[in-house]
Formats: sequence, C-alpha cells, structure tokens
Amino acid sequence: MALLVLSVAAMVSVLPRTSAVSIGTGVGVDISTEDFAPQVWMCDHRVVYDDGTEPGRITGNGDELYERMNNYAFEGEQVSWKVLVMDKNGIDKVSDVFATVGDVQGEGNPIEANCRRINDWPRDEADLLDSCNARILEEELDTFDSDLMSYYECTLTVETPDSMEGEYWVTVEADDLDGLAGTMDENEFWFFNPEIALGIDGDLAFDEVRPGTSSYSDTLLVSNEADPDSGVRLDMFISGTDFYDSSSSGAKCPASNVLDLENFKYFATKGAYSSSSDSRSDDEGYLPIMYGIGFNDPTPFYDSHEILQSGPMNGPYYQPNILSPGSEFALTFRLDLPEPCNGDFDTGSIYFWGEAI
Repeated sequence: MALLVLSVAAMVSVLPRTSAVSIGTGVGVDISTEDFAPQVWMCDHRVVYDDGTEPGRITGNGDELYERMNNYAFEGEQVSWKVLVMDKNGIDKVSDVFATVGDVQGEGNPIEANCRRINDWPRDEADLLDSCNARILEEELDTFDSDLMSYYECTLTVETPDSMEGEYWVTVEADDLDGLAGTMDENEFWFFNPEIALGIDGDLAFDEVRPGTSSYSDTLLVSNEADPDSGVRLDMFISGTDFYDSSSSGAKCPASNVLDLENFKYFATKGAYSSSSDSRSDDEGYLPIMYGIGFNDPTPFYDSHEILQSGPMNGPYYQPNILSPGSEFALTFRLDLPEPCNGDFDTGSIYFWGEAI
C-alpha cells in the first residue's frame, strides 16, 4: 500500500506597523463682557449746613441746620451726601462722581460740584453700611469689595442768586470711562435763594390823643410775602425806637422833648393764639416793644423780641411766632400818652423782622 505524505508550508505575512491618525475640529470663542453702568446709593443721611453770614438761633458757621424744616437754602449754605458707588467692571472704571442741579429729575443735569472719594470712611470688607441698602434688582449686596466699590462725600454749596435762584432738582451721579452713568435714587427738589419779604397792610396813626389817656390804632396785618412755592418760614420779631417832634414846637412829654418807646404796646393774634396768653403781657393782654434798630442790634433778639411767646414750642422756637408764606399776624397798638404832653411826634420807627429758619 503506498503512503502518500503531503507537506503544506504555512505562509505568514507580517504587515509593517504604522502611526495612529487623529482627526478633530475647533469652535471659535467670543466673550463679551457687559458694560456695567455705575450704581449710586445714598448712605447714612444727607445733612444741611449753615453758613457764616447770619448765624441762626441755634446754628452758626458750619453747624448742622436743624431748624430748616423745608427744602429751601440760601447763598453759602450747603447740602451734603455720603454715597456708595459700585461698578462691576471695576471701581477704577468710574471716571467721575458729582452733584448735579437742573430742571429735570434724573441724570443729565449740569454738574455743580465734584465729590470726594473717601478712603478712610467705614470700609469693613465683611459688611456694607446698612443705611446704603445697596441692591441690584433682586440682588442684595452685603459685602464691601474694594475692587468694585468706594464711598464718596458730595457737598453742594448754594451759589449766589446770579447763578442759582428758583426751583431745581438735585441729585448725585457717577460716570464711567464708557460714557455710562448712574444716578442716586433719592432726587431732591430745592428752592435756592428764594426772595424774602414782609408785607404790612394798614397804617399806624394816633390822631388827637388826649394826654393822660390810652388810644388804640387800627389793626395792622404783618404777613410773610416770601416766594409762594419756597416754603420759607419766618421767625418774627418786633423792635422800635423813641419818637421825636421834627418841628420846633417846644415839645415836652412828659419831662423832655421825646416820647419814650415804653408808652407803646401791642396786642397780637395768630390762629388759636394771642398775646393774652403771653407771660410778658399786661392785664389787657398787651405786650411791650423792646429797643432795636437792626436785627440783634443793639442786643440779641432771641427770647426777648418775639412778636408772640405763647403756645407750643418747636425746639427753641415759639411755634405760633413762625409765619409760613402767605400767613400773617394781626396787631393792634395802644399808646398810653403821658401827662403832661405837648408836641407831634412823627420821627421814630417800629420795626418788624423776619428771620428765615
């Protein structure tokens, strides 16, 4: 039997190893940062300061003007705010912080005073001043960040009537380097340098008065004639001088050619109050007139020369003695002519004074 053996040789083919190939693509990145408009919040409280020209009853140069009850101010007086300014682009992006005065509410009015950056005011990094109430929409800010925030003090001094007279909107604004602006929410409406005037309706005349008797004048009205919209309140005073005969008549009343001021008295009414309840009045309710030829001249008028010292007190002020625009006192004068008396006493004065408070 024949044996056939068949041998098969295995053929192995080895391919050479090649490098791996990666395929990818990219997306461009475009990041636009918001141009954030500065935010301004009033902190603490705004203050009004007196000037050094005419000290008030309780204030003088640089004192806080506690007696000012309405929004009017005169040349030299100041309004001051402390504010917090924030810019999420960075506080160094803020270019200017200033007080504006103009005809419209909000931003865009003329700049009147630049603000001073306060580096030494409370800057607790962990807490903002509660009075700032700083918030951006629903976001309430409670942490001070010196990279984004700074405090400023803004002081506006009222200028002369040549440049500031009438009613104005006043606020604090901040600008940044991109020309964006932010405004303090608390806009204020002020009357700067209002005109102050007193009106007298009636004449003070005593005709054919018999020596040794008392004579009564017609009633005079003394009114506050300040600008109606100004809200200027006047603290009222009265003073006078002795009276003389301008002619060469051989006057004598009773011992010399002078009629002393002490012979004149007045009765005053205003609202629910009259001089009858004034502690200075006589049995008939009439009050004496003190000497004075200028306000606080020769002695201070406070607590001595008021027209009416009765009714409730408003701090150091007698509330019924204050006149609002358009209101008035009614005054009747009494002359107690001495005996003997001769002469026509036509030279002398009784003055009415109103001090804006």
